[in-house]
Amino acid sequence: MIYPSNFEQKIGFDRIRERTASLCTTTLGCEKAHSAAFLTDIKELEALLSQTQEMRTILLIEENFPDTNYVDASEFLKKLHIEGSYIEVHELVILKTALDTAAAIVTFFKHCEEEIYPYLKALTSQIVIYQAIFQRIDILLNKHGMVRDNASPELQQLRRAIHEKQTQVTRRMMAILKSAQTEGFVDVEANVAIREGRSVIPVSAVNKRKIKGLVYDESATGKTVFIEPMEVVEMNNEIRELQYAEQREIIRLLKAFTDFLRPYLEEIKATADFLGEMDFIRAKARLAASIMATKPVLRSGTFIALLEARHPLLEQALKKEGKPIVPLSLRLDTEKHILLISGPNAGGKSVCLKTVGLLQYMFQCGFLIPASGDSELGIFQNIFIDIGDEQSLENDLSTYSSHLLNMKHFLRSATADTLALIDEFGAGTEPAAGGAIAEAVLTQLAARRTFGVITTHYTNLKYYATTAPGIINGAMLFDVQQIQPLFRLETGTPGSSFAFELARKIGLPEEVVKLAEAIAGDQYVNIERNLREIARNKRYWEEKRSRIKQTDKHLEDITNKYQGELTEIQSLRKSIIKEAKEEAKCLLDEANKRIERTIFEIKEAQAEKERTKSARAQVEAMKKSLQDENQAAIDKKIIHKIEQLKQRQERRAQRQPKQANSVVKQPSEVENPPLAVGDKVRMKGQDVVGEILLMSAKKINVAFGSIITSVSPDKLERISANEFRKATHSTPTVYTAASVNLSERKLHFKPTIDVRGQRVEEAINNINYFIDEAIMVGCSEVKILHGKGTGTLKEELRKILRTIGGIKSIADEHVEMGGAGITVVIFE
Repeated sequence: MIYPSNFEQKIGFDRIRERTASLCTTTLGCEKAHSAAFLTDIKELEALLSQTQEMRTILLIEENFPDTNYVDASEFLKKLHIEGSYIEVHELVILKTALDTAAAIVTFFKHCEEEIYPYLKALTSQIVIYQAIFQRIDILLNKHGMVRDNASPELQQLRRAIHEKQTQVTRRMMAILKSAQTEGFVDVEANVAIREGRSVIPVSAVNKRKIKGLVYDESATGKTVFIEPMEVVEMNNEIRELQYAEQREIIRLLKAFTDFLRPYLEEIKATADFLGEMDFIRAKARLAASIMATKPVLRSGTFIALLEARHPLLEQALKKEGKPIVPLSLRLDTEKHILLISGPNAGGKSVCLKTVGLLQYMFQCGFLIPASGDSELGIFQNIFIDIGDEQSLENDLSTYSSHLLNMKHFLRSATADTLALIDEFGAGTEPAAGGAIAEAVLTQLAARRTFGVITTHYTNLKYYATTAPGIINGAMLFDVQQIQPLFRLETGTPGSSFAFELARKIGLPEEVVKLAEAIAGDQYVNIERNLREIARNKRYWEEKRSRIKQTDKHLEDITNKYQGELTEIQSLRKSIIKEAKEEAKCLLDEANKRIERTIFEIKEAQAEKERTKSARAQVEAMKKSLQDENQAAIDKKIIHKIEQLKQRQERRAQRQPKQANSVVKQPSEVENPPLAVGDKVRMKGQDVVGEILLMSAKKINVAFGSIITSVSPDKLERISANEFRKATHSTPTVYTAASVNLSERKLHFKPTIDVRGQRVEEAINNINYFIDEAIMVGCSEVKILHGKGTGTLKEELRKILRTIGGIKSIADEHVEMGGAGITVVIFE
């Protein structure tokens, strides 16, 4: 149930209907726009919303979809049921256009993949296209929409005879005209004219008796008359008779076609209705695109969760004035199902109420809503509204009486699946009585678990909502410094009316304002002051909580990043060892072959002592040479990879906040300076030495040979460069791998990353990891898809890329491939 009868006018949906109807091109589509009904069936509603959403997508991305030639054939199809009736030529052209468009739509969806546009595709499943109808129409009409000469032998013969007669008349008329011009009866520049379908000669009025014939017309001044010469009258009569015969033949052909068409009328009417439905859906999709509307999540039961919602009519009006609209976000569920909004006058309370009502009604009429796609809406069986002045002299109703009548209807019909919208609750009468009645009505609505959005200025209602179950306060924010409303809703706290502040801004004398404050009393002034203080404190702690969440998220991202890098390094070590073993096996096989050849030479030389010593020396030399070469190659490759990772870590360390790269000095550390990036350290109680790569308040990243790990500062001790050099040379690192086995990594690496929609900080972290991976696999070129937008994300990413070594160039992608929305990075 929708209450009152002018509900659509009160919330502005009548204007939404008109805009939708104006976007339709068929009469049937307009009728569907004006008759779109309020729905409560969830399956039907899901289908209508999905159809509009699919059409919106089609209009945005599909170039082959037939978006023109939507015509209405339903009107003239109704008369064809009557025997003896026939379709006119212009109606036949409309029918052909409608059938062509419907066939094109069906063909489009037929060639789409099964899972794409399922709801629109389901609409086409019942449409039958008969090729025989197209063939008969093509026999009758040419490409210009005229009946063909060869539609029948009789018609062809008649038109040939008409053409011959017209040629004869033209020749005779030209001869008469030339003769009259020679004799001076007709002006030399005159030509044969047509009046009432007959050929005539323009003659001056003074000479009209000199040419025998029939006068068909005269000029406005009466100086020129148009005469059909007697010589061609009979010929023109013959042409007229032939034209009548031609028309009778055309009608015969149209009747024959209508008789052929009559068995298919039901299917053709269904096709015409389908085209009107598609026209209406297309209009809704165009409206959605113009107001940036999307399909919300459909919830069973009663529920409202609007995110970034906008009133479409208000947004359009503000756009013309060059002003932005402030989006609305609110949530109503079974726990908190009534929102009581208070705040200053002209602060946006009524706009909030109308926005909720309009968007819920649009949604249940099958329209997409201007809000975030993450919004969620349930289904209400009833929507009631009490807004505006309904006083009536005829019905002897005052403003407050009309409000009470509405409240009577609300209390009689409201249930748990009702949405009640009440503006200026309790206003229009003495405040104490009005506030008491409003509180009593609110108590009843809350007890029935009715959903509602209610605006008020009454303090007793604000207090009641603070403790009453199911009700939540809401405040329209106000800028106290600028003395102007912010049009932003904040739930959880009541709002202040800011009556005295607004009075001062308007220019009411200060003594009047102070007198008013004194009359209101300290209690009222203190209440208003406390409400403002509560609102300020709430905003402060919410901002504080938001910053803490952001910090926690940042720390979590850093932890995950370093954990990932540690896992990568451990995997890298395993890969190095695995590949080194494989290369060592190859080297060993080669060495064994050479040893076998040497043994063979010794045996051939009958084990001469000198020859044996020489062979053994060669074997030892070869062994040492292979070890040296192998070790040198391994050292070079591993050190190169480690240096790359160290450079990346140092650059990241420079970008960390200064407090993350410093250690608070204690009095005992004055003589013993704190550890810093680049220091050589040793694990306490062990001989393992390494170099500091990155520092934070609690952990230090240290490179121990080819392994980078996080260590607590109290487990490390600084050593000198000489100690580090001796430790690393006295116990040379023996690597058992030659290089990283990157085949699997290269196989899975994708040289493209998409960071659209990410925050700058998140995108930078992902790009750092992506560039590391590219360097590790030896990729020569990568692409970063960041979109165009305002350009901020692109600029920040390029600043980071310019600090990374090994990059040869940074440039935009080719215009045809994405242009400024994609950055191409080429490595040296």
